[in-house]
Amino acid sequence: MNNTSLNFLTTLFLAILFSFFMPWWSVMLAALLAGLFFSVKGISVFLVPFSAIFFYWIVYAFILSNGNDFILAKKIAVLLPLGGNAYALILVTAIVGGIAGGVAGVLGKQSKLLFEK
Repeated sequence: MNNTSLNFLTTLFLAILFSFFMPWWSVMLAALLAGLFFSVKGISVFLVPFSAIFFYWIVYAFILSNGNDFILAKKIAVLLPLGGNAYALILVTAIVGGIAGGVAGVLGKQSKLLFEK
């Protein structure tokens, strides 16, 4: 396996593991740790953790919302300018989580470069 796959899988695994006992920002810690141990190059430094957390949050939000027939998601989507569309809210949620994970992945890579010098 190459570092890109290892970074993706590690970020995903740690995010799932940390979410059992830590708050929402634990996905950032997962991406940071994966960036420290499995560094990737170029734009993948941001995109790999972004896609891992995006995938995790979109699936997790869908499962949680599906359990109550999207009632809460529809009510929150009305409060936001989403026209009451629960699926748009899930997509926005995943994008926000992905950005947080991507930035944390970049921080992990930069921290590794800082500590190596």
